[in-house]
Amino acid sequence: MRVLHTSLECYPFAKVGGLGDVVGSLPKYMTDLGCTTDVVIPYFDNKKIDQHESELIYNGSVSLGKYIFDFEIRKLFSSSFGFEVYLVYQKDLLFRPNVYGYEDDTERFIVFQLAVLDWLVNLETKPDIIHCHDHHTGLIPFLVSHVDAFQSLQDIPTVLTIHNAQYQGQFSYDKLDYIPQFDLHNIGLLDWDNCINPLATGIKCAWRVTTVSPNYMQELQHQANGLEGLLSHEKAKCIGILNGIDHDTWNPETDPLIIKNYNTNTIVSGRKANKKWLCKHYNFDIEKPLFAFIGRLVYEKGADLLPDIVAEALQHLDVSILILGSGNTEVELRLQNLKESFPNSYNTYIGYDEKLSHIIYAGADFLLMPSRVEPCGLNQMYALRYGSIPIVRRTGGLKDTVIDIGEDGFGICHNRANIQDVYNSIKRGVEFYNVQKKYRKTQKEIVKIDHSWNNSAKQYIELYKSLKQLQ
Repeated sequence: MRVLHTSLECYPFAKVGGLGDVVGSLPKYMTDLGCTTDVVIPYFDNKKIDQHESELIYNGSVSLGKYIFDFEIRKLFSSSFGFEVYLVYQKDLLFRPNVYGYEDDTERFIVFQLAVLDWLVNLETKPDIIHCHDHHTGLIPFLVSHVDAFQSLQDIPTVLTIHNAQYQGQFSYDKLDYIPQFDLHNIGLLDWDNCINPLATGIKCAWRVTTVSPNYMQELQHQANGLEGLLSHEKAKCIGILNGIDHDTWNPETDPLIIKNYNTNTIVSGRKANKKWLCKHYNFDIEKPLFAFIGRLVYEKGADLLPDIVAEALQHLDVSILILGSGNTEVELRLQNLKESFPNSYNTYIGYDEKLSHIIYAGADFLLMPSRVEPCGLNQMYALRYGSIPIVRRTGGLKDTVIDIGEDGFGICHNRANIQDVYNSIKRGVEFYNVQKKYRKTQKEIVKIDHSWNNSAKQYIELYKSLKQLQ
């Protein structure tokens, strides 16, 4: 079986969030299970793509209304990623430094989808499944089913995975001519709330819809940024499959980015070496429990709560706190200003540093995730893999993956995204840390939890097989 993943992100070539990690890992595990997997993303103007040689395999052109855009499909020579990587090169719209954030993102995403399908129409060996990720590729299920130019693809099953339903890619009907010719009786499939909504379109037209955790699928029935009714109506074809992590990349025993590697037998000394580096680098006391946050400083992650949480915790508890992330400029400024008030127990790195993130997972005693919205969450899985205790709000995939220590589990959980609940969880963390025998035992247990893609990849392959039987 040949599966084509279509996405805007794929680690290591283009990554903004968890989507990039998923598309960079899931195909590899599917390949290991005997499924032929390919990934197609835009050719971005970045060094991570340019450092790999590629060959031109297809030339084509697509139209957005009266404008014509020439494009190329290039295939990377290297297959060391565990799957084949194809790139859509389009100099005007796609060949840019950033994945998102442009005024013409609507045009960019549509050109990418049209280019992919134009290539597939002319491809001798077509995929058995087209797997679309988020709204950026949400029009594909409609295009292959209802657009005249892509009729030869209409029997290929499509799967749409919703990584985050908050972002839907809506655009107005004055851009309807961007969609190639189709029977206007089907225009309702594009519509949601009086505009063209790619995510809603994908939900309506895909053969199956998945979310990145079972609990997130349940939550979307009640809170999906306006799509609740649609998802409830389509729930018969929806399924939640928990994301995994790449156990080869995220492995404290072999990770080249951390200060000292370790396994279950050497976890105490290994993690101590990494914590020692963090404490020396950020002027912390190594004897104090170290709490960390890694992620985007945005409302969905509960980042607006962090400045007050940090102040409250450091005024009343003997702890150290380290923040790594970027996002809302006001939150960034407030977090930066706190360094003057707590010079020996708090620090922040505004931005993102891959090496530092790995060292934090390997050295911080606790990882904070006070998220308001967390469809799956990968950070808590990375933390568990490295022996850091996650402190999470019970939402989305966090609820699926972290069990509270009060329930014979291994993490610390709270129900509300507010300052008091998070503070209370940090306080519980301090109490847990002070019982070192139990704390160390829990660390040794959590690094053995299997959150690799193995189980999830098997579920996806079974899903694909069930769709093939419907053809």
